[in-house]
Amino acid sequence: MLRIAELSVHTCPLATLGGKETGGMNVYVRDLSRELLRRGHHVDVYTRSQDATVPHITTDIGRGGRVIHVPAGPEEPYSKHLVYDHMPEFIDGVLAQAHRDGITYDVIHSHYWLSGYAARALQQEWNAPIVHMAHTLGKMKNQVARSAQEEEPPRRIHTEEELVHAVDCLIAATPAEQEQLVTLYGADPGHIRVIPPGVDTERFYPIPTAQAKEHICLCSACRIILFVGRIEPLKGIDTLLWAISLIARKHPELTDGLCVSIIGGNPYKVEDNDEMVRLQTLRRDLGIGDVVTFMGAQDQDTLPYYYASAEMVVMPSDYESFGMVALEAMACGTPVIASDVGGLAHLVQHGRTGYRVPTRDPGALAAKIARLLTDTGLRMRMGHRAACWAEGYTWPLIADRLEATFADLLDRRTAHTGKNP
Repeated sequence: MLRIAELSVHTCPLATLGGKETGGMNVYVRDLSRELLRRGHHVDVYTRSQDATVPHITTDIGRGGRVIHVPAGPEEPYSKHLVYDHMPEFIDGVLAQAHRDGITYDVIHSHYWLSGYAARALQQEWNAPIVHMAHTLGKMKNQVARSAQEEEPPRRIHTEEELVHAVDCLIAATPAEQEQLVTLYGADPGHIRVIPPGVDTERFYPIPTAQAKEHICLCSACRIILFVGRIEPLKGIDTLLWAISLIARKHPELTDGLCVSIIGGNPYKVEDNDEMVRLQTLRRDLGIGDVVTFMGAQDQDTLPYYYASAEMVVMPSDYESFGMVALEAMACGTPVIASDVGGLAHLVQHGRTGYRVPTRDPGALAAKIARLLTDTGLRMRMGHRAACWAEGYTWPLIADRLEATFADLLDRRTAHTGKNP
C-alpha cells in the first residue's frame, strides 16, 4: 500500500464541471484517486479551500480517501494566477495537516504548475518522489493566444521551466505533449512517461438514444450537436457558431429540429465571463439564436445522457493537451469532430471515430457536421468504433501504468538510499 498525496491546488476534483476553472483535470484527479483507493492505497487530495461553508476534510472521493481543503487566501473562487501569491500559506497548511495526522507520503503526484510549485517544497519535508502532470502548458497556450490578455503570466512559464528539470518524473498525456515538453522546455525524454488519462466506462457507456433523451427530458425528434467545456477563447466555440451559421445559410433544411447545446459556464451570470458575453452577442449577430442554446454547467451524472443523446460532439479547440470530453463522448458511442491539435490529433481517429478539422476553419467544420447530420449509417458506424476505441482507456488500464511508474521511482530511490519508503 502506498501513501499518495495528490495535489490539485487551484481546483477541487469534486467541483461541478463546466465552471470557469473546472474541466478534464478535475475528472482526472477524482477518477484516478478513486481507482487507486480501490486498489488499497491511501490517497489524500489537497486543494485550496474555495468555500468556507464546505468542511475542510471530506471523504466524498471514495472509501479511505480524503479531499482536504486548505485555506490559502480568500475562501472563495479566485483567479488561479493570484493563487500563486498564497502558495506559502497553502504549503504550510498541507504540512500542518500532515503533521496532525502523523503521516508522510511515499509519492507526491502534482497536477498543473501551481501544484508542481507546492510539490517541490513538500518534497523537502517528505523526501518523496514527485510525479508531475502539467495538464496544459503555458508556452502552448501562449502560441494560440489571440490577445495579450489571453497570454499566461511569465511566472507560470518560469515555474514550468524549473519543474521539468526538478521533478522525478513527468507524465505526458500524448506523444505530442512529450515532444512539446522536450522542444519547448528542454525536458529530458528519459524523465517523461506517456500515460493518457482514463475514462470511467461504468459511467460513460452507450445508452439507447431514446432512453437518454427521455432521462434528460429532451424531445425525441430533436437532433443535438453538443459542446462540453469551459467557456474560454481557446475552446474555439466561436468557430462552432460560425460553422452553424454557414449550415443555416447553405443547408437550412438541416437546422429543422437541430439544437446546438453548449454545456459550460453560467449563461445567466455573464458579468463574470467576457467570453460568454462575446459568444452570446455573436449568436445574436449570426441569427442562430433559435438553434444555439447555452445550457450552463451540468452535473457529471447527467453528462452520459447528453453525450448519448447527441448526433455528435464538437471540440473546435485551439489547443487541448488531451481532450477528456472527446474520450467520454466516444465511450458513450458518439462520434467526435475535433480540431486537429494536441491530444485531439492523437485521440480522434479521422474517418473512423469522427473527424479532425483545421483550427479556426468554420467551412471545414460545417462540412463535417453536415456530413454526419445527413448520413445516419456513417454516424452509427463511427459511434460503434468510438466506443470500442475508448475501451483501451479504462481507468484500471491507466492506473496499472501509473502504479508501475510509482513503483519504479520508489525502487530507484530505495536502491540509491538503501532505505525502503
